[in-house]
Amino acid sequence: MSSTLFVTCPKGLELLLQEELAQLGLTDLRQTVAGVQGSGSLEEAYRVCLWSRLGNRVLMPLHECAAQTADELYSGVQDVSWLDHINSSGSLLIDFNGRSEGITNTHFGALKVKDAIVDQIRMQTGSRPEIAKVNPDLRINVYLHRGRARISLDLSGESLHRRAYRLQSGEAPLKENLAAAVLIRAGWPELMQAHKPLLDPMCGSGTLLIEAAMMAADIAPGLSRKRYGFQGWKGHKASLWASLVAAAETRKTAGLAELENCFFGFDQDGKVLRAARQNAARAGVESAIQFTTSRIEDLKQELLPETAGLLVTNPPYGERLGETQQLMFLYRYLGDFLKQQLPGWQAAILSSNPELCKVTGLRADKSYKLYNGALESRLVTYTIAELAMVQAVETDAVTLSQGAQMFANRLQKNRKQLSRWIKKEGVECYRVYDADIPEYNVAVDLYGDKVQVQEYAPPKKIDAVKAFARLQEVMQAVPVTLQVAPEQVILKQRKRQQGSSQYEKQGESHRFFEVMEHGCRLLVNLHDYLDTGLFLDHRAMRRRLQAEAAGKDVLNLFCYTATASVHAAVGGARSTTSVDMSATYLNWAKRNLELNGFTGEAHQLVQSDCVKWLHQQRQPAYDLIFLDPPTFSNSKRMQGVFDVQRDHVELVEQSMRLLKPGGVLYFSNNYRQFTLDEAALSAYDISNITGQTLDPDFKGQHKIHVCFCIKRKNDA
Repeated sequence: MSSTLFVTCPKGLELLLQEELAQLGLTDLRQTVAGVQGSGSLEEAYRVCLWSRLGNRVLMPLHECAAQTADELYSGVQDVSWLDHINSSGSLLIDFNGRSEGITNTHFGALKVKDAIVDQIRMQTGSRPEIAKVNPDLRINVYLHRGRARISLDLSGESLHRRAYRLQSGEAPLKENLAAAVLIRAGWPELMQAHKPLLDPMCGSGTLLIEAAMMAADIAPGLSRKRYGFQGWKGHKASLWASLVAAAETRKTAGLAELENCFFGFDQDGKVLRAARQNAARAGVESAIQFTTSRIEDLKQELLPETAGLLVTNPPYGERLGETQQLMFLYRYLGDFLKQQLPGWQAAILSSNPELCKVTGLRADKSYKLYNGALESRLVTYTIAELAMVQAVETDAVTLSQGAQMFANRLQKNRKQLSRWIKKEGVECYRVYDADIPEYNVAVDLYGDKVQVQEYAPPKKIDAVKAFARLQEVMQAVPVTLQVAPEQVILKQRKRQQGSSQYEKQGESHRFFEVMEHGCRLLVNLHDYLDTGLFLDHRAMRRRLQAEAAGKDVLNLFCYTATASVHAAVGGARSTTSVDMSATYLNWAKRNLELNGFTGEAHQLVQSDCVKWLHQQRQPAYDLIFLDPPTFSNSKRMQGVFDVQRDHVELVEQSMRLLKPGGVLYFSNNYRQFTLDEAALSAYDISNITGQTLDPDFKGQHKIHVCFCIKRKNDA
């Protein structure tokens, strides 16, 4: 006996689902919004539940009725003989969607449906079913549209995209049925028949790879599920279902025996890869997938398949996991990776931001609109040209544009102007460019043989792709102009940091290296944090502290990595005390001090909120204090919100309280609109020494910081 069936799916998959349902035996198929209607027997409905890779729910309509009002809905639901479907002692769950003139709330609609069913069964038996949110005997779906309600049994139970293999996932997980659709659109069914490899360089919890392997092994996507919605239904035919499952098990056994080890997954997060391996094991395809911890930037040719196949990936979304500008470099590298290392391959990239796909430098074959939940996405497919063709195209691409050449000329000019000072002072780390040309809004800093490019976040009115194109020109010009290897150029985006975000890691490379500054050995890290561990604009101030520290007790507040404390210690300080809230930076500070031979009680590191710590101190104990607070902080580890403009008077007064007679406080901050409250601090002798604390590489940046020398008037 044939029944009408509605199979729902994510928007954008209707055509693919219709084709799949035709293969599974349904007839009279017609697409609807986010679903397909068709006709089929109970066996075919079961087969859809077991084998559909694209569907969400399989609904079997029982009745349709007028439902403009709650009374009409109640009456229409009671037209169904519910004891034909559920025992009086059973359990049920109602899913209600839609609204009408008299039903404007889905919870209210579901309540009226429940009342109608329960009241009917109570009147007939004296008992009633219970409501169960987990594993009900009967799941009922009611769809209200244009004043009419369609009442259906939900044969699937939980959404069919839940295959039961994925218990763990990474951030922004890809639903399994959307992953299957991506693979179908990318041409995987044809490629797997030709025994081609599949590669995901940012595989996360492995969903794309696992779905692809299950297709290749002919594994029914619903075979591992423990429960379906029809299993508590009185109309369920257990023997029919058992025969379908047995046939699927036979196909799985045969498919796994033929499954080749041709699936390759890479991700930089080892923890997520462990989850991917566990997911693959639950799906039964772990032996066919090679998971390797690696960033896409570090992928070596020997890790990649020798035969051309399909690269399919769902990179991080700009809206969820990072800034669009930062992700553009990832997408650009992905494009370069495909052109340089995977010529002749097919590729498919799923992204919610079409702007990101534009910067891959690849010519798209097709683009499909898909939805990952409510998030609209684009699947873009590519055919990667053979290497000879790529090289021919890129030969013309290495010439700098007129604007890029202008940037390169300014970079070269700046370095030449600084060369005499660099040689005289023996400076290894310095700034060579700072947004000199407005269109190239970056800062370029040298750290020995490495270069850090900091992109200042562009205004929202600037077209993201144009801004990225200029940034690409910068990254192309810097290694040529400064004569460093491209891999030695590190890019970061500079933006205002608040609270704990200023301490958060940007990566996990742990790539520390040593630089020298006026006889001090210091550790810097250009990869893992927003800041490098060495504020270049404070170089002259550190040199001044070093020159004045001999025989003195020195306090370094908001010490960061304690580079100023190292300079003071190298200058002969009797003791140094370094205070900061961040354990991460204090560990870094400890390494800096130890690197220069300073350990023990004479060089104290204190983890504390500096404002709170100052209030706790009672005696003047320091000859020299360096106070360099952040502009703003709302970190949970601080008491309240800190604002340097509002709070600097109290901070200075509390610091001055700890100075010994004749002591000096150097107060610095990087707030560009900072104004010292001279009236409130009139008790002190204050000199603005900002100009004296700017070396030649920062002379043109008078607002990079302000610095004051503060003494007691009777000590001046």
